[in-house]
Amino acid sequence: MSIPPHSFFENVAASVPAPDTCTHLTGADHVASLTAALGSLNGQLDALDRWGKLLADVLCSESRGRLLAAGNGGSAAQAQHLTAELVGRYRADRPPFSAICLTAETSSLTAIANDYPADELFARQVEAHGRPGDVLVLLSTSGRSPNAVAAARRARECGITVLAMTGPAPNPLAGAADDAVCIDSPWTATVQECHLVALHLVCAAFDEAVLAEPARVPSGPRLGTAR
Repeated sequence: MSIPPHSFFENVAASVPAPDTCTHLTGADHVASLTAALGSLNGQLDALDRWGKLLADVLCSESRGRLLAAGNGGSAAQAQHLTAELVGRYRADRPPFSAICLTAETSSLTAIANDYPADELFARQVEAHGRPGDVLVLLSTSGRSPNAVAAARRARECGITVLAMTGPAPNPLAGAADDAVCIDSPWTATVQECHLVALHLVCAAFDEAVLAEPARVPSGPRLGTAR
């Protein structure tokens, strides 16, 4: 399938209204906004492929590393979507891998929010669950969520690799991460939609790396032994 030229995405972007000129997008404007933003994602496909291979290296290592993920609001749901794809599966049948969504730990979240500053919401969980060599994926449509930035900094102090998905760069989260994929759109919904595409591309690259010949793990489910 051919990829539209860069000028195509630029022309579409020029026709999309900015948030400071209107309060909402029409259906056609929304699709145009998404089309334009996918142009910025198209230029970062190598990074997403690299992330999938990195996850395969970490999760298939002798130490069986772990993925941690977090975000706020819609990004929280997408972080949970990512971990579900690894514990379950994306497309190919393969064993489960260790992946924890920090936004799904409701008792931990409420306890931390009650006893510590708000910025500690994810950072404290990262310090608890993460080990040197693990990977933390953080999602923020603005790239300015204080708890995500704090988590990135704590993770790097703990020797954990930080990958960030954000909105337009530069932003604090992208600056605090080891690597970042930044969606060039002023519309929050558009950024979130592109983040979902990006997550699926990471999962596809992960599966490809894990199941490449010779496969790093058995392709079928591992069955327990009856006792």
